[in-house]
Amino acid sequence: MPASDWWRSAAIYQVYVRSFADGDGDGTGDLAGVRARLPYLAALGVDALWFTPWYLSPLADGGYDVADYRTIDPAFGTLAEAEKVIAEARDLGMRTIVDIVPNHVSDRHPWFRAALAAGPGSPERQLFHFRPGRGEHGELPPGDWPSQFNGADTWTRTPDGEWYLHLFTPQQPDLNWDHPEVRREHEEVLRFWFERGVAGVRIDSAALLVKDPALPDLAGRPPGPWPGPAQGAGARAGAGAAHPYIDRDELHSIYRSWRAVADEYGAVFVGEVWLPDSERFARYLRPDELHTAFNFGFLSCPWDAERLRACVEETLAEHAPVGAPATWVLCNHDVTRTVTRYGRAETGFDFAAKAFGIPTDLALGTRRARAAALLTLALPGSVYVYQGEELGLPEAEIPLGRIQDPMHFRSGGTDPGRDGCRVPLPWTAEPWNDPWLPQPADWATYAADRQEGRPDSMLTLYRNALRLRRAAGGFGGGSLEWLHAPPGVLAFTRPDGLLCVVNLSGTPVPLPRHTHVLLGSAPEEGAGLLGPDTAVWLRT
Repeated sequence: MPASDWWRSAAIYQVYVRSFADGDGDGTGDLAGVRARLPYLAALGVDALWFTPWYLSPLADGGYDVADYRTIDPAFGTLAEAEKVIAEARDLGMRTIVDIVPNHVSDRHPWFRAALAAGPGSPERQLFHFRPGRGEHGELPPGDWPSQFNGADTWTRTPDGEWYLHLFTPQQPDLNWDHPEVRREHEEVLRFWFERGVAGVRIDSAALLVKDPALPDLAGRPPGPWPGPAQGAGARAGAGAAHPYIDRDELHSIYRSWRAVADEYGAVFVGEVWLPDSERFARYLRPDELHTAFNFGFLSCPWDAERLRACVEETLAEHAPVGAPATWVLCNHDVTRTVTRYGRAETGFDFAAKAFGIPTDLALGTRRARAAALLTLALPGSVYVYQGEELGLPEAEIPLGRIQDPMHFRSGGTDPGRDGCRVPLPWTAEPWNDPWLPQPADWATYAADRQEGRPDSMLTLYRNALRLRRAAGGFGGGSLEWLHAPPGVLAFTRPDGLLCVVNLSGTPVPLPRHTHVLLGSAPEEGAGLLGPDTAVWLRT
């Protein structure tokens, strides 16, 4: 595969800087910590690093409220240090992907501060969505759109009486993507980072940017189409007209212009696109738009053979018409960690189902997570590994007084939030000094130094799998062919005689004919038998 197509089969490691490694001992992860751990990441065997936002931010939403895209937050370091991370990672054979958050900015961003100061009707306010309120004195919100965080309010009133739109928290005002200055600025931000050696960009909330200018209500709409031309998500068969702010057709011209910028630098995009319609999803992956998009159907799929197979088939089918590679991910900074999720009675993931105190069998979840790692790494396309998954970390229970995630507070305290998957990594059995989120007392057993050199550790499994994935032919791009298998078992071949078998049933099953075993997620149950919740890579 040409070097320019590295992204089609890359293994990419997600770095949540605040919780990755603490270089100065203040309890917050930083770029000094990242630089010190780059050899670890290179030894793990990944091809690229994706950094969640490291920009100047009040951290009202974990850095996804950006105050300045050209400045590194002082808690993490400096721009010069970020440039060193990019260069040093490249010297070790790893590319860098940064996160761009185009739907909104921080309420501390200079643009929004200027808009508040300028007042109603000003050009500065045209960069956002300011509106007068409803009611006799404008005391009611201008619209009824639900928040992306637990359906809370999406409008906040300013002291001068106007209201502004925010699909997330009040500290994250939405930008007006109909304004040419918004488009120009984001293209300049892309160039800023590409010129510093960044190889790609992950686009946050990629399907939410464009809004219907009328900002029509969602509630009580008639069964017919929305006023105006039918376009966007609603244009699919039988679905009525466009949704006022999700997956609107105007988005594609934005991403085509971004693609032209990326092509100048040989850079790539991965979009965060949550859409149930496969045809609409594939439009973002046309040759002149985004290179890849996250496969959230796989991430949320239960540990069930039939449903996983269907998900893989649907994913490959929806990518095939546009020639884009699939992406595979088990976990990220927003969802329950794999070990915990797979140890529960309900093994899928749904934001609406998150709750406190769900019983979890961590031994079972760990066994399944090990098997899922081999399944994921054997599929065609690229794969993302969230930090700590290679250590087998479970979801942490955060004491109520230490939770920081706005998702928890905007739910009225019913949602535990996402902090449980964002706890600082245990590099050694000795915990961090006063970490920004508390590390569970029993996490010493998961520490990287405790797992180092242990043949049965999760870290060793990931290292061996990533090494084989890079060195052995047949992984990454190429075809997948399913084999007949007993109920509850997935079996498929890849090029060059590779065979992956995953037993999701409750009983051991015989292995198919093979010449030798490349790697297994657990020891064999007996001669030629694959145990429950176990995966194996074979050479045929």
